[in-house]
Amino acid sequence: MSSPASVGDLTAALRRGDYLADRGLATAAYVALSLNRPLLLEGEPGVGKTEIAKVLASVLGRELIRLQCYEGIDTGQALYEWDYARQLLHIRALSERGLADDGAVDRLFGPRFLLERPLLQAVRAGDRAVLLIDEVDRADDEFEAFLLEILSDFQITIPEVGTVAATAPPLVVLTSNRTRELHDALKRRCLYHWIDYPSLQQEIEIVTVRQPQVGEELARKVVAAVQRLREVDLAKPPGVAETIDWARTLEFLGETTLTAEAAELTLGSVLKEREDIELVRDDLDDIIGPSSLTRP
Repeated sequence: MSSPASVGDLTAALRRGDYLADRGLATAAYVALSLNRPLLLEGEPGVGKTEIAKVLASVLGRELIRLQCYEGIDTGQALYEWDYARQLLHIRALSERGLADDGAVDRLFGPRFLLERPLLQAVRAGDRAVLLIDEVDRADDEFEAFLLEILSDFQITIPEVGTVAATAPPLVVLTSNRTRELHDALKRRCLYHWIDYPSLQQEIEIVTVRQPQVGEELARKVVAAVQRLREVDLAKPPGVAETIDWARTLEFLGETTLTAEAAELTLGSVLKEREDIELVRDDLDDIIGPSSLTRP
């Protein structure tokens, strides 16, 4: 589709992609798209930060280019690298055929042997792409400063090739789980939005949209139980992704409601730490009980 004409249009488009965005998130995404501003999304793991970038790419008809950040990532892994193995093989082939000359070395550092990484791919694609910079908080300070420069200019200089500039910037979505504080300079460059856990009714709707085969009673019981679990002092509280996975697992097993027995057998779908499972196992009756259904 072409760029949405309003926040409502974007909200509807996201819903067609099975993503239910509240008005605040839809507004932030619409402004970022319209004003060519990077969008920084923070929130607990599993609340849909990465998913919205995927759905935006899908509904806008753009290529999704993902840069997964991690500790130790460097500019070469994010920008470009030279294919040294192919270069070596090429030199050997030229030597064996007696074709090596002074220009052969120069030709080794051309587009044929350039390995494009996500940032260079995004600059070349321009506004035909959505660039997802995922879990930027896992990268170090130096890489964060480098990202700030790229997001300001959307151009990359390759000494052997020249400068590659985007004709129009891609839509950039950065996500952070807040494992560390990001620098103010990066935050100032971006629009910011915090994605919170959804309300009871919102989460029920998300489950039924993403897994329409799940019955309403099962969806309601699962969501109520998950929201109760988030009130417990867990090492890793379940996100919306875990809610959907738990409901899907129970439906697959033929359950139409959530019982203590079914919950105990499938806790690994919603909790991912042994200590968390042990912590809640003795309180399952309270977690799935009727009182959880009345939680506002």
